[in-house]
Amino acid sequence: MKYFQLVWAALFRRKTRTTFTLLSVLAAFLLFGLLNSVRSAFTGASNSVAGASRLITVSKISMTMSLPKSLLERIEAQPGIAEVTYANWFGGIYQDPKNFFPSQAVANNFLDLYPEWELSTDQRKAFHDIRTGAIVGASLAEKYHWKIGDKVPLQAALVPQKDGSSTWTFDLVGIYRVADPNLRGQENNFYFNWNYLDEARQIDKGTVGWYVIKLADRNAADQVAGAVDALSFDSDHETKTESEQAFTAAFAGQFGDIGLIVGAIIGAVFFTLVLLSGNTMAQAVRERVPELAILKTLGFTNRGVLALVLAESVLLLVLGGVVGLALAGVVVNALRTSLPAMGPTSPMVPVGSASWIQGLCLMVVVGLIVGALPAVRGMRLKIVDALSGR
Repeated sequence: MKYFQLVWAALFRRKTRTTFTLLSVLAAFLLFGLLNSVRSAFTGASNSVAGASRLITVSKISMTMSLPKSLLERIEAQPGIAEVTYANWFGGIYQDPKNFFPSQAVANNFLDLYPEWELSTDQRKAFHDIRTGAIVGASLAEKYHWKIGDKVPLQAALVPQKDGSSTWTFDLVGIYRVADPNLRGQENNFYFNWNYLDEARQIDKGTVGWYVIKLADRNAADQVAGAVDALSFDSDHETKTESEQAFTAAFAGQFGDIGLIVGAIIGAVFFTLVLLSGNTMAQAVRERVPELAILKTLGFTNRGVLALVLAESVLLLVLGGVVGLALAGVVVNALRTSLPAMGPTSPMVPVGSASWIQGLCLMVVVGLIVGALPAVRGMRLKIVDALSGR
């Protein structure tokens, strides 16, 4: 630490160049924090259901395959299960293809399994009693200026009605809110009665998309999951029971390998960062060749010069990287309250200790990489040649 001031002075010898390089490092680690949050949300899900309080049962073949509604009573009869509900993905569009949000047809007791969603008793009753009733999250209602009593038409080309129409009209009877600000993204969903869907749709009658299981004892999650999947073993509708997080990851997987896509983007960003910061360090050392020679004249060893240059490079990455990751944490927390949830969980997770550890390791590794060649050049300098300008 006694040479910190020397390293600091060398780093900011060219303030403008260093500032722009720091901004590039900041942007790279800001992007790393955001993308890593998405990757962790979608690919960090484990197939283990241990400790889960709610489980999701989907088709083992593909979550796009429907399951018979007749499974409901058999699932309810399994020990360790407190309650079961079901839902269908709808995928409606409001007025314009750009106005897409998660919409699902759900059973009457669906809301009972999500006590974190706040809905008044009157609105809950109206949702049960009105065939075309629908409820939406407060954030979604605010976005489209909806209010109780409005009629909301949604277009669903893949779910035609008996008469061939793709327009479904719903009566907005409730607006729910989520108390936890970290889960505010769940307020961007649209739910309506499954009975209305099943009665009016043209195909797939009597089927559901998935079952949601509330456990009586979360410690029995593995046993319950195995028992539920055993009900349809060796049938034409075999099931896979998993945690909510794994279900969300599988849902996102329909659109592509999220982990691979995010990893490729992060790799490209850091490859560019290595080239940019490496150029900065190379120029900095080239400009200070006489100064490094003087340091050697004063008694600094080759290893000492090597360490000083590497410390300068690592400090450059750490300064920009720490600020970038800190900003990523702020941005992620803000986005988690506004992005629609793809299922019961948010599409982003907070920038936690794991991301910080990965980020700090990247800062040090990239710093050592970009500083390696300039540091070796400084270490091999001959005092006479350096001072003579050769």
